[in-house]
Amino acid sequence: MIEVEKIKYTIWAADTDRAVRFYTDTFGAEVVKQNPHITELDIVGGLLSIHSGGEGKKTWTGITLQVADVVVGAKEVMAAGGQCPREPQPEDGEPPHLAMCIDPEGNEFMLTRDRSGD
Repeated sequence: MIEVEKIKYTIWAADTDRAVRFYTDTFGAEVVKQNPHITELDIVGGLLSIHSGGEGKKTWTGITLQVADVVVGAKEVMAAGGQCPREPQPEDGEPPHLAMCIDPEGNEFMLTRDRSGD
């Protein structure tokens, strides 16, 4: 068995500084490692690695960030320079629980809210 030391998710950025600012300012990420090629961010215990050399193209990442209110979260993403191409929508009579968003580098991610209490 291989002993895993940590797990992280890597995204690409054409402008690493802009990407780091987006995740630190918008989601409270903390820089835990940085060199000319990679910046690792801690977001509530998860590691997001931003690798330089990206092309800025729209790319689905599979990243989901759970927030208390996806409507408020989507507004904050847009205020920070990201996009949410479609406003979060109510579903089955419930408040919105999902927002599809894009960071300034073209990396797509989801905002979700906890639905366990619904």
